[in-house]
Amino acid sequence: MALKIRLSRGGRKSRPFYRIVVADSRMPRDGRYIERVGTYNPLLNDQDENRINLVKERIEYWLSQGAQPSERVAMFLGKAGMIEMPAQPVRPKKSEPGEKAKMLVADKEEKRKAAEEEARLAEEEAKAAAAAAEAAPAEEAPAEEAPAEEAASE
Repeated sequence: MALKIRLSRGGRKSRPFYRIVVADSRMPRDGRYIERVGTYNPLLNDQDENRINLVKERIEYWLSQGAQPSERVAMFLGKAGMIEMPAQPVRPKKSEPGEKAKMLVADKEEKRKAAEEEARLAEEEAKAAAAAAEAAPAEEAPAEEAPAEEAASE
């Protein structure tokens, strides 16, 4: 029989309360268990001493009998110094966008960069054209003034 030390949920809707139990791994989460070895109340502050209550002697007994703690219970036991602190797996945040959304954002970013590059090139061409236009009228201006002076003298 494979034993687990895990959480069993109690409490009413939106007000969770958990029992830390030793149960056969084949039993349902809130189903039959062998022994209750603690409680966990997530509604209390982190510093509150009643947030997690453990019966250390019984937990040590069940660990010696081969019971495996669940991930959350292993964290509780590690903080209590009963077992070595387990490595916390890195999990993506639930709000992280999916692959398709990431691809759409990347495409949008590429298009934005391309548009900025085109705008920069167009601006440089406009500056070059303006510089050429300023240089060309400066050479033509005296030639245009000469006929205007001739018309004024007649």
